[in-house]
Amino acid sequence: MTNPVLVEILRGAIVESAHRGAIAVFDADGKPFLEIGDTSRPVFPRSAVKAIQALPLLESGAADAYGFGNRELALACASHSGEPAHVELARSMLASAGLDHSALECGAHWPSNHHAEIALARAGGLPNALHNNCSGKHSGFLCTCVHSGIAHGGYVRTDHALQEMVRDTMQTVTGAAHGAADRATDGCSIPTYAVPLRSFALGFARMATGAGFTPLRARAAKRLLSACMAEPFFVAGTGRADVALMQAAPGRIFVKGGAEGVYCAAFPDLGLGVALKCDDGAGRAAEAMVAAVIAKLLYADEVLAAKLIELANAPIESRLGAKVGSLRPTAALN
Repeated sequence: MTNPVLVEILRGAIVESAHRGAIAVFDADGKPFLEIGDTSRPVFPRSAVKAIQALPLLESGAADAYGFGNRELALACASHSGEPAHVELARSMLASAGLDHSALECGAHWPSNHHAEIALARAGGLPNALHNNCSGKHSGFLCTCVHSGIAHGGYVRTDHALQEMVRDTMQTVTGAAHGAADRATDGCSIPTYAVPLRSFALGFARMATGAGFTPLRARAAKRLLSACMAEPFFVAGTGRADVALMQAAPGRIFVKGGAEGVYCAAFPDLGLGVALKCDDGAGRAAEAMVAAVIAKLLYADEVLAAKLIELANAPIESRLGAKVGSLRPTAALN
């Protein structure tokens, strides 16, 4: 099955590029609310599922033992931009468990936020693992290990007790088997598993409602999504699409992007979960797709829907700041 074109890139009035993709919207009972394209094809969710991967941090009791609030929980679900507030919060999380950045096994890279990158370079500094966009998630992993009495060395390995805990959580929440044949390695060195897109949509519908969860897991899921919606900056960073979308309707929209054009979302009021994949991995097209889908789901709020449609039709500007084109969701998303 060939997925439909969901977003076009216009330069002037001419279509310059086109992006195909698939979208799944499910309720917590596993019923499809909306499906576009091949939602049964396995995809790697990458960072879009960090909120599910963070469940053991709460379920183990580690988050409460270390006094973590909304900001720490949001950072545990984040792909942050490496801004000073992100770096310092990750450092603080590790310190709560008696650790420092040397315990992180995610690798180092320069901040993705341009201003933070320039400031670090001008100060003569070099990035360390705290600047990695996944350092919050990894800090949560390490805190879970320390609190649970699990030796944390090699915590990124497939056979480590922490990753077995995360895999079991992913399987239970999504209802999809995460087997060796579906496994690869994510950019931050932990295992990632390719499963059908619709399984992630179901998983986030369950995260939004707690349906099918134990009371402990339902409370943990609600706390994590609520924390991300309350502190979206710590989920992403300045100027990021995830922040703009969650700030558009505080407390109503949870969204989280992942590499290679993946997005997941949850809507507590609607009891729905969303998962989408832009086939060619283009991030800006995936951002337009998720904004358009959210506008479609929240159409009854005309003011909010208009704001979301504006985000979905983002302008393309020249180096002088003049509008020279735009992104445009196709009729399949209208």
